[in-house]
Amino acid sequence: MPTPPTSYSDDLELLRSSAVAAGIIACGFFRRPVKSWTKDNQSPVSEADLLVDRYLAASLLSARPSYGWLSEETSDNPSRLDCERVFVVDPIDGTSGFLRGEDSWSVSLAVVENGVPVAGVVYAPVRDEMYDAVKGQGARINGQPLRRHRRAGAAPIIPAAGAVHQEMQAAGLNYTRGPHYPSLAYRLVQVATGKLDAVANRRGSQDWDIAAAALILRECGIAFEDVCSGFPVFNKRDVRHGALAALGDMSLKPIVHAALINVYGCPAEPERAPEMGELTLPDERI
Repeated sequence: MPTPPTSYSDDLELLRSSAVAAGIIACGFFRRPVKSWTKDNQSPVSEADLLVDRYLAASLLSARPSYGWLSEETSDNPSRLDCERVFVVDPIDGTSGFLRGEDSWSVSLAVVENGVPVAGVVYAPVRDEMYDAVKGQGARINGQPLRRHRRAGAAPIIPAAGAVHQEMQAAGLNYTRGPHYPSLAYRLVQVATGKLDAVANRRGSQDWDIAAAALILRECGIAFEDVCSGFPVFNKRDVRHGALAALGDMSLKPIVHAALINVYGCPAEPERAPEMGELTLPDERI
């Protein structure tokens, strides 16, 4: 398929405008009675998720009909695998928090080209925070350059699952348990702001959870990896990912990566990251 005629910056502007409109739609349901149910994978979904998803599909695909489509709330269409560029969409990331009335849910939108995010937006409408990035052009928050603000001398703040906390504590890491924002995309970009020093995330996240945040982190110079295989590749047939770590401080890498590997393991495949190749991994623990 020929290269799409639009620039990455053009795609970003489309994502930004669509995210704002999606946020307005979602806010019409926020902290109000809303129908919700549990999907087969036990994650929550609401009528707001589906309405926002339909809006985004109409808005984005009408503007870029040659692009593929991958969304949490749309049945997968394998034709996306034949597309050079693909929209990767989470209409409401952090639905559980949205339903509880928490304000850190987000709209997460990305354009992926040949497996790599090239434009991305993480928009938290209630907090009025728009994070965005274009490949090779840096990242922004509300139109201004996104820069990490370090907290000199403070213990690092790291959100993680309980079992991962146990591993990090056993390794002697001095840190503070971080807030667990329900939106993984929003949680990840807080490493770029400096509100978090690392995020250690269980395996099983999917493209729509992380594609936009992955680009924003990369453009800020923040290390973000599958702890077994390196930087995630997107728009594959299987859109699930292994355990992930975002690190604002690279000195945390040995302990955070080892903790995630000890809890979740690595697949027995040759493409594991070389530095992990000699580790003897225990059975997976939940």
